[in-house]
Amino acid sequence: MIDIGVFSRMRFGRLRFSRRVFAALLFTTAAAVAQMPPAEPPLPLPTPHNDSPSLRVTTTEVLVPTLVEKRGGGIIYGLKPEDFVLEDNGVPQKIRVQEEMDTAPVALVVAVEQGGASVLEFDKVAKLGPLLDLFLSDGRSQAALVGFDSKPHLIRDYTHSSEEVNEALKHLEPGNGGDAILDTVSYAVDLLESQPKEYRRVLLLISEERDHGSKHTKPDQLIRKIGQSDVLVLSVAFSPARAELLHDMKDSGDDRTMSMISSLFMLVQAFKKNAAKEVARMSGGEYNTFTGGKGFEQRVVDSARHARNRYLITFSPSDPSPGLHSIRVRTAQDYGARVVARANYWRTDEP
Repeated sequence: MIDIGVFSRMRFGRLRFSRRVFAALLFTTAAAVAQMPPAEPPLPLPTPHNDSPSLRVTTTEVLVPTLVEKRGGGIIYGLKPEDFVLEDNGVPQKIRVQEEMDTAPVALVVAVEQGGASVLEFDKVAKLGPLLDLFLSDGRSQAALVGFDSKPHLIRDYTHSSEEVNEALKHLEPGNGGDAILDTVSYAVDLLESQPKEYRRVLLLISEERDHGSKHTKPDQLIRKIGQSDVLVLSVAFSPARAELLHDMKDSGDDRTMSMISSLFMLVQAFKKNAAKEVARMSGGEYNTFTGGKGFEQRVVDSARHARNRYLITFSPSDPSPGLHSIRVRTAQDYGARVVARANYWRTDEP
């Protein structure tokens, strides 16, 4: 016969043993966890604001700010919808054109490189403050200042005062050897998209041409982000090759702003070659270069004037295909003008 008492004592002993083993394992595991280095967290960009981005390029309507400038300077005014031809992936679209020029208040982010050899340009950048009045003169517009080397950081949050931004520009500190243009543009787009919908969003990027050190943003990610926003990027690059400077001064802008991009791959490669140029081209902004202080000031003046004198063209794409779409805008008649408009947008497959 089985001795019930012995059986009970054996079972109770095993139970106490199991508890001791479990406790030992738990202690060992906890100790191991305490000794293990923490898992490396992902590397998101810092969030400028807690507000969620409010993208204005939707699946139903695309905004295309368009500059029409005479070859000798000066803006062509009074154009109607029938005076424009807009093609989406080569297909003409039915468009709407706002009667007034772009008179909305501006939310401006000035992103200044502090890394690498940019310290040699600090004396020119320090004179930028008074020029910002060209963007802020209406009393409603506002500007923020971002500095960057291997990562972007907010130097001055939005303000209506160009003097406050100017004071910050006079006290720029040299950064490390990085030039994270892609990360900075992504950060600036988030900063701009946090502003009210009625504001025109403009990024003034002052940097070298190529990206060095972006860790959070790949070219294809930025292409999609810009393509889903209505941020206008104005790039002013310093210390370019003389050949590119002469090309920039002489060309009509057609190659730079209206050539069709046949694939995402080609655009990614262009971003790797000259990020400052391509991010401006894709958004419908402008890319300029300078070598001296006077040249820098004139480029900023031109960029500000052009940002304000754009037709606001909108259209509902006839092609519902998601992904990268190419845009080409021209005038129905040849006015001998330079037409600058966004080259691409990104259509989502969301309803």
